Amino acid sequence: MSVRDTSIDKRLIQSAREEFAKNGFIKADLKIICEKAGVTTGAVYKRYKGKEELFCDAVKDTADILDSFVAVRTDMDFSKMTDEEVRATWDMNEKYTLDLFKTLWKIRGDFVLLLEKSAGTVYEKYGHDFAQRMTNAYWQYYMEAKKRGLAKADISKDEMHVLCTSFWTAIYEPFIHKMTWKEIEWHCKVMCRFYDWTKALQMER
Repeated sequence: MSVRDTSIDKRLIQSAREEFAKNGFIKADLKIICEKAGVTTGAVYKRYKGKEELFCDAVKDTADILDSFVAVRTDMDFSKMTDEEVRATWDMNEKYTLDLFKTLWKIRGDFVLLLEKSAGTVYEKYGHDFAQRMTNAYWQYYMEAKKRGLAKADISKDEMHVLCTSFWTAIYEPFIHKMTWKEIEWHCKVMCRFYDWTKALQMER
């Protein structure tokens, strides 16, 4: 009985990431991926149905990390939160925001693949879809703040989506533009001044 050569997997995924990053999914050449990984196309098709499945495997860990990030923010039990804790969720805390950038910095290669190189795959609208999922999370927070009389502004869900899309675009762009970590640290400070959610929602203090 033959034993699968698992050493191929790591080489193949790394080669795929490099090719997808360079040319995007649609223009990526499976033959080049195989040549750089030192494997045959037959070895690829023993592992994947095709190029898209290979792409999905390459970004899976990063997609899982981001899914967990969204899940934590959508599965909140607001009944256990104090009014001050609800208010605090809208503060643009520089340390918290920088921690978010640190998380994304660690996965920046695959993060950019999802945002910029995934056309033609199930992830091709990833940036928009992520912003929509975060809109749903923010909407829950807003409705709780509104219910408690903490948020005075009347904002529609469409408006919340526009605001969230703007906010998350400001998170995405530093990675797409290959900012250095020092540049991202400065960008984080600017963002925390620019996005004043407490004013936008007229949060009561």
